Amino acid sequence: MRLAVIGTGNMGKALVGGFISGGIFKPDEINCFDVYEQAALQASEMLGINKCASASEAVAGCDYVLMAVKPVHFDDALSGIKDSLSDNAIVLSIAAAVTCDRIKGILGDRKFVRIMPNTPAQVGAGVSAVCPVGLNDEETDYVKNLLATCGEVVMCDEKTLDAIGCVSGTGPAYVMLFIEALADAAVSLGIKRDDALKIAAGTVMGSGKLCLDTGKNPAVLKDMVCSPGGTTIAGVMALEENGFRNAAIKSVLAAYDKTLEMQKKS
Repeated sequence: MRLAVIGTGNMGKALVGGFISGGIFKPDEINCFDVYEQAALQASEMLGINKCASASEAVAGCDYVLMAVKPVHFDDALSGIKDSLSDNAIVLSIAAAVTCDRIKGILGDRKFVRIMPNTPAQVGAGVSAVCPVGLNDEETDYVKNLLATCGEVVMCDEKTLDAIGCVSGTGPAYVMLFIEALADAAVSLGIKRDDALKIAAGTVMGSGKLCLDTGKNPAVLKDMVCSPGGTTIAGVMALEENGFRNAAIKSVLAAYDKTLEMQKKS
């Protein structure tokens, strides 16, 4: 198997790094191209993959093509390589708000996959929503195993993918705000900044793992910490008083509204 990656930004590099560390692809089986030559060179040096002089050269002879370009450049980039794709090549798109109909309008009857990954894929702890179009069971399993090297994989239809992206794709930004706020509070109580960040980030990471590993509802796990008349319930009440949960819900809904707006403009 051979893979081409078009676009070597943070997400493209993160996914390819996972594919390599997971043993799905060897570095010499991967070609890359980026309109910014320095970015492609950096990816090539970092991951040991083959830097190509053009996108057409990169995709020639490849079984899978990862399109890791920004939505605004997607149509031109995909149209530019369409005629250079191998007969059975499968395109993997991670461009937000680029719909299946939009991809199909360029590729025609070719097989492709819409994917919504997120930035924790950089450390192998991502979540990828995956919507395959035209793939058989064997090909679908291959793509699922490929993305599992970067974290959790959720197979879904396109509407669900867009909804998932508004939680997993945008969520890391909200979580980072929460970590930053916890750390600022810790600093205000006299804790060193470096220690404050470790404490805040570690608490969020551990809480997420506790939820996943136990399978318990977050409300149950929250109640386990809230002793009657204790410090935690006082903090929870302060969060509720300031609309914490409502703000979190509204952030996801706002992201979904923006997704629909972007799709209409495309």
